[in-house]
Amino acid sequence: MRVNPNPTDDILATLFQTQQAEQTALQQISTGKRVNQPSDDPAAAALYAGDVATEARIDQYLQSVSSLRAQYQTGDSTLASVVTALNQAITLGTQAANGPNSAGNLQQLLQGVQAVLSQVVQLANTSFHGSFIFAGTATTAPPFTLANGVVTYNGNSGINYSEIGDGTSVQVNVPGDQIFQQASGNVFGALQQLVTALQNGDKTAIGTATTAVGASLQELSVQRSFYGNSMNQLTGDEGALNQLNLNLKTQDTTLVGVDLSKAATDLSMAQLAHQATLAASAKVIQPTLLDYLR
Repeated sequence: MRVNPNPTDDILATLFQTQQAEQTALQQISTGKRVNQPSDDPAAAALYAGDVATEARIDQYLQSVSSLRAQYQTGDSTLASVVTALNQAITLGTQAANGPNSAGNLQQLLQGVQAVLSQVVQLANTSFHGSFIFAGTATTAPPFTLANGVVTYNGNSGINYSEIGDGTSVQVNVPGDQIFQQASGNVFGALQQLVTALQNGDKTAIGTATTAVGASLQELSVQRSFYGNSMNQLTGDEGALNQLNLNLKTQDTTLVGVDLSKAATDLSMAQLAHQATLAASAKVIQPTLLDYLR
């Protein structure tokens, strides 16, 4: 049996190894990960890096979903207010067309409808985080103006889209002209028609205009369904994103997660081995007076 006459190098190497094992176990316990640098497991590290990148994109998509939901809710609640206003105009028009009204009463009814027209224009110019939601893609300026009783649309017919998944985009808006100025139900045209009929005091024209307001209300309700349908679809998309995120995180645990009980055992064994090596080295590597005298 050959005895190493100079065991110092071997002892130092063993000390280094036990210290490294101890540090590795400590790091695994503190991070909860078995793979803390690519060299720990190159294949697992590469897959994990891909998962992390995908999870970051999913987080961005979920933020987009949250913002979209808020914008859809704003659009839907705005149109709900328009529905209320149009019903008020129909009530005023019906009263003017069917009741015995004095000139003073007709003037009050006219002012009521004019107030509704102004209110609906204001609602049609609703913005969300600084963007006008009924302006098409021209979202930086109010889409509707009211001048001399005439409403003008200044937006466009463009549609905005938002990405909520890899290769998946959803429609964000409905252009204002499609909502408020459809040929089959022109909200502003009908209200303007009712204002003119009230100004002229023509009951027949008032009745016709009131019917037109009702038709515009029906068309607006059809357009409003976009927001309800979009919110329902968004709920499903959000659920799919959350499930994908959960699946990836579960995969991450399989790839790089650590068995804490095993890591604790490894730490304990490394500490014992390190202490034993230190104790052995203290006996083998100790200078004596004879060593200095040689």
